[in-house]
Amino acid sequence: MGRPAAHLGFFHDEFVKRRRWLSDSAYGEVVALCQLLPGPASSQVGLTIGFLRGHYRGAFAAWLGFTLPSALIMISFALGLSAWPEAGSGGWIHGLKLFVVAVVAQAVWQMGQSLCPDRPRTAMALLVAVSLLVMGETWMQILALAIAGAVGSVMQLRSSAASELLHVPLQSRKPALFAVAFAVLLLVSFLPQATGSLGWIATEMYRAGALVFGGGHVVLPWLQEGFVASGAMAADTFLAGYGLAQAMPGPLFSFSGFLGGSQAGAIGGVVAVIAVFLPGTLLVFAGLPLWSWLREHRRARSALAGVILLP
Repeated sequence: MGRPAAHLGFFHDEFVKRRRWLSDSAYGEVVALCQLLPGPASSQVGLTIGFLRGHYRGAFAAWLGFTLPSALIMISFALGLSAWPEAGSGGWIHGLKLFVVAVVAQAVWQMGQSLCPDRPRTAMALLVAVSLLVMGETWMQILALAIAGAVGSVMQLRSSAASELLHVPLQSRKPALFAVAFAVLLLVSFLPQATGSLGWIATEMYRAGALVFGGGHVVLPWLQEGFVASGAMAADTFLAGYGLAQAMPGPLFSFSGFLGGSQAGAIGGVVAVIAVFLPGTLLVFAGLPLWSWLREHRRARSALAGVILLP
């Protein structure tokens, strides 16, 4: 539970502190890269860790292990809700969500100690947090990333990543192929589809995963527009599924399994989960080599030092 902040804190504790797969600095670079990309940041971080550990098979195993439990729960809930609509109206969902507060607080404190090691970065993190609380729109998040990078470059913040470079086991032309695949599929996703069909579910989810920055909560208005405003789903059903997704462990993007399952059964849930995570995955594989190039340049490293601290 706890959404991205808690997930990132868990990853840090498990893979940096306990298993020592990554250094603090390398993990910070992974988090910064995934914050710069559209899609679910915590899922992308987990996938990247798996890729760095076991190449493409490791990435698939990491994504499957992180996503499968919550996706199965959400798809099962969608199927069950069609037979028992009253299941989503109980107070048990709200009660489970109360535990999230403590989980998020612990994760933020733990990561803040390692990613905000000095006063300038601490001050920047606080200013960004206040700005996003006041104006949480997507454009504000992108603007915060740009400003933090510019401030880091001007102030020439020192990045601890120089102590251990992030090794990226990726060569040849594959990154370009991933980038092309992302762009082509994005164009295809704008083609008209019959509402409620598997193609419609796939295109709605792919666009959501490709065009939304900031993770699960930010994607909610997009999905509401596509599924509720279009008349494909009742608002009460949508909110019942979202309430359960909030209380479940794992990425909030697994809410897609509920939406797809409600429209087209188990197959629709599987299609929705794959489609919403696919664009972020393609962008990670396309962006890792560029990241390797950027971090070799002093000005770029200073900008990254400003970006890494962002919540």
